[in-house]
Amino acid sequence: MSSLSVRVLLVEDDLRVARVNRDLLERDPDVHVVGSAGSCQQGDALALALKPDLILLDVHLPDGSGLGLLRHWRLQGMTNDVALITAADDEHSVRQALAHGAFDYLIKPFTAARLSELLARHRARRADISQRRDQASLDRLLGVTGTSVEALPRGVDPHTLERVATALNEAGQALSAEEVGELVSLSRVTAWRYLEYLVKQNRVQLEHQYGLAGRPAKLYKTSVS
Repeated sequence: MSSLSVRVLLVEDDLRVARVNRDLLERDPDVHVVGSAGSCQQGDALALALKPDLILLDVHLPDGSGLGLLRHWRLQGMTNDVALITAADDEHSVRQALAHGAFDYLIKPFTAARLSELLARHRARRADISQRRDQASLDRLLGVTGTSVEALPRGVDPHTLERVATALNEAGQALSAEEVGELVSLSRVTAWRYLEYLVKQNRVQLEHQYGLAGRPAKLYKTSVS
C-alpha cells in the first residue's frame, strides 16, 4: 500500500534551507530528493539529466530568476510539475509563476503540513492519467475543488479531501476508515467523514464486510469510472 514514489529536484541557493527542505521531504519514505542545485544553470542541467517528477524552485538565484528558468523549461516542452518555494510574495512573481505553469506556490516560511499537501496534490495529478476525461476528473487534475452546483461543506478541507482520495486510490483495495486514517495521519472519525463525503460524490464506493458477530464493518474503495 505504499504511496506513489516521487523523485524531487531542489533548486535553492541557500544550503541551509535546501537541507531543511530535503529533511522535510524525506520524512515520507516514498519521496526521494534526486538532486539539489544552487543556481539556474545547475538547475537546468539537472532537470534535463535527472527528469524528476517534481521540481521545487526558488525565485531569487545567484545567476538569474527561477521564474525565467520556469519559462525556459516550458518553452522547451518540459511538463514536469514545478512548485515555487520562495520568499517572493509580491503579486507579480505569483502571477508570473502561475502564467508559466507552476502548479503550486509556497511562501517561506511554510509549514510541514503545507508541504505534505503539495506532495499529495502532485500525487493526485499523476494518479489521474486517463486519456479521456469528464469534467469532474479534469477539475480534480486542475485542482478545482468546488463547483457552482455544490460547494464543499463546512469542515471539509479540499487538500485533505484529495489526500484521502489519493491514498484510497493508491491502495488498490477496499479499506476501513481507520486504515485510511493511518495512511494520511488522520483520526478514524475524521477519515470516515471525508470518506462518506466522497461516497456522496460517487468517487468512492461503500461496501459492508460481515463478520461472525457484531455490526458489519464499513469498507471503502475507489469507484470505477
